[in-house]
Amino acid sequence: MERFFKRKSSLDSSDSVGSSRTSSSRRSKLDEVLANLQADLGLRIRMIEYDTNIRDEVRRAYLQKGPCQPIGHSFPQSNIVGINRRFIPQWFDEFDWLAYSVSKDAAFCLYCYLFKSNFEQVGSEAFTGAGFKNWKKGRERIKVHVGPVGSVHNKAREVAINLMNQNTHIEMAVSKHSEQARMAYRRCLIASIKCTKFLLRQGLSFRGNDESATSSNKGNYLELLQFLADNYEKIKEVLLENAPGNLKLVTPKIQKDIVNACARETLDVIMRHVIERFVGVQHVTDTTSSSLKDAIDIFFSSNGLSFSKLRGQGYDGASNMRALVAVAKKNIDIASFFTTTNSMVNHVGASCKRRDALRVQLQEELVIAFENDCLITGRGLYQETSLKRAGDTRWSSHYGTIISIISMFSSVIHVLQMIIDDNPNDSAGEANKIQREILTFQFVFHLFLMKAILGLTNDVSQALQKKDQEIVNAMALVKSCKEKLHWMRNNGFDALVEEVSSFCDKHHIDVPNMDEAFVLPGMSRCSAPIKTNRHHYCVELFIYVIDEQLTKLDDRFNEVNTELLICLACLSPNDSFVAFDKQKLLRLAQFYPQDFSDRDLLALDDQLELYIHYVSSSSDFSDLQGIGDLTKKNGGDKDASSILRHEGILCHEYYQRSTSEQNGRSMVE
Repeated sequence: MERFFKRKSSLDSSDSVGSSRTSSSRRSKLDEVLANLQADLGLRIRMIEYDTNIRDEVRRAYLQKGPCQPIGHSFPQSNIVGINRRFIPQWFDEFDWLAYSVSKDAAFCLYCYLFKSNFEQVGSEAFTGAGFKNWKKGRERIKVHVGPVGSVHNKAREVAINLMNQNTHIEMAVSKHSEQARMAYRRCLIASIKCTKFLLRQGLSFRGNDESATSSNKGNYLELLQFLADNYEKIKEVLLENAPGNLKLVTPKIQKDIVNACARETLDVIMRHVIERFVGVQHVTDTTSSSLKDAIDIFFSSNGLSFSKLRGQGYDGASNMRALVAVAKKNIDIASFFTTTNSMVNHVGASCKRRDALRVQLQEELVIAFENDCLITGRGLYQETSLKRAGDTRWSSHYGTIISIISMFSSVIHVLQMIIDDNPNDSAGEANKIQREILTFQFVFHLFLMKAILGLTNDVSQALQKKDQEIVNAMALVKSCKEKLHWMRNNGFDALVEEVSSFCDKHHIDVPNMDEAFVLPGMSRCSAPIKTNRHHYCVELFIYVIDEQLTKLDDRFNEVNTELLICLACLSPNDSFVAFDKQKLLRLAQFYPQDFSDRDLLALDDQLELYIHYVSSSSDFSDLQGIGDLTKKNGGDKDASSILRHEGILCHEYYQRSTSEQNGRSMVE
C-alpha cells in the first residue's frame, strides 16, 4: 500500500499554521506601509524598493490619494539664467498627474513614479528621481515628458487606468459567477454596509447575547438586517436565510472589516474637508508668522491637502461685550485704551515662553507677599491664573480681561521689560511702546473706570443669560443697575480718582494734579485747549461714558417694556403657578385693545380665577417649564377662548421677551 500512497508527514499541519502566520504578517506589514505613505513625492522611497508582493497595493493607494497639488502654496522663486522663475500652479489644471514637492521645490510625475520601473527608459530621471526644477519653459518641457502615444509616460498612465479598473483584473476574468450573482452579492454587501454605518453613527453595539436562529433578540446588527429584509423585497431575496450558505457577510470578522473600512473612509473625508475635526499636532520651533506658515505648508502637503482649503484661525470663546464696548469706544480715549489692552494681552501671551515667564513672576510676587505677611493664607486661595484674552470666556470677557490686568499689572510690566531686553527687534519696539502707554495715569484711569462700569453691568448680564431666571428679579436688577450708575455719576468720581492714584503710587506712576491744565501727550501747551485735568477726566470721560450706558439701558428697558415683562412672568407654570397675579394679567390684556374688548376683559376676570384653580390642582400641568410649554398644553382646549387668546399674546410676548433679554445681554455686555 505504501508503494501507492505516501505517508502524511507530521509537519503538514505545522506548515499550514506557518503559512497562515506568514499571510497575517504580510497583511500587517502592508497596513504599516500604507499608513506611512508620503504624499510628498520628494520624501518617498522608490517604488522598486517596496516588496514585490505589495507594490500593486501601494500603487493603488497612491492613485486613490491622487497627486500632491498644494494649490494655495506660495511657490518660491529660483534664479534660472539670471531670471527669477517659479512653479506655475495653473499647470495642475492642464496636467492632472503633475505632483509638486514642497520639501524639494520640484515637480514629479505620479504615473512615472509608480510604473516607470516596468518599462525600459531612455532619458533623464527628472520627473521620478530628483524632480523637475527647470521652470524656464516649464510647460513645454512637461509636454516633452508626456511625449507621443507610445511614450513611457502614456504607457504608465494606461497601466494606472487598468490597475484601477477592477473589471480588467485577472480574478474577474477567471471568475465563474454570473452577472446576476454579482448583483445579488452587491445588494447584500450594500445592506451590510448601511447597517454598519447606522450603528456606528448611533454608537450602538453590534453583537447580541444569543445570535442563534431561534433567538428572540439576535443583537442590533442582525435585527437591523432583518428589518431591511422585511421591508425591502429585493434585499430579502439575497439576505439572511436566502443568502448562499458560504456567504460570510454577517460574520463578526466581516463586520470588523467593514467598520475598519468606514473608519478609513471617515478619515479620508476629515483630511480633505477639515471641518471642526482634530487632524493632528505639528511641532514648531518658533511662533513667527513665517515659521507657522512653513509648518502649515509641510503639514498640509504631507496629508495631501490643498492650502486653498485653509479657511483661517479659530478662537475659543466669543467677544460678547460688544454693545457696551462699542458705546464706550465713541470716546477716542476709551477706544485707544481697548486697542492698547488688546495689544498688551496679545504681546504678553504670544508664546509659551512669555506665558511661563508671567506665571513665574506672579509666583515670585506671591511668595514675597507671603513672607511680608501682606496676604492671608488658606486653602484654595491665590491659585495659578493667566492673562485672559477678550473672548476667552463666554460672558463678560472684557471684564475678566480687565480684572486679570489689574491683578497681574506688575508681572505684565516685568514680562514686557524682559521682551525689550531679550529681543532687539520689532517685537522689542512694540513692547516698549506698550509699556510706555500703560505706565501712565490715563491708562490706569481708563482701566479702573471700565472695571467699575463693567462690574455693575456684569451682574445684569449673568442674570439675563440664565435660562431659568425669574424675569421679575432680572428687571429689579436692571433697575438697581440704573440707580447705581446714577449714584456713581454724581458721587463716584473722587473715589475713583483716589483708587487710581493709590494704584499709581504702588507702581511708581506719576499722578497729575487735577487742577492743572490738561495737555495731550505729544501736543504743546500753546496749542492745547484750555481745560483742567479734572474737567477732562470727569466730564469728557467719566460722565460721558456713564451717560451713554444709562441711555442704552433706558432704550432697552423703558417703563412699558419693563411692565410688559413683569406682567408676562405672572402666568409662568413653574412651581405650580406660584407667580400668578390676576391683576397684572388683566393689565397685560389691556395693552391689546384690539384683542380684548371691555366685555372680554370682564369675562377674563372670572375665567382667570377658574383657570388658575384648575391648572394649579391638575397633575397634567405640574411638570411644565415656561410659557411655551403651557401654550402647547392648552392647544386642544376649545372652550376657554379668552384664555387661549390671552396665552397666544403671552406666547408672542414670550418671544418678545427672549428678544429683549438678548438685547439686554448684548447691551450690558
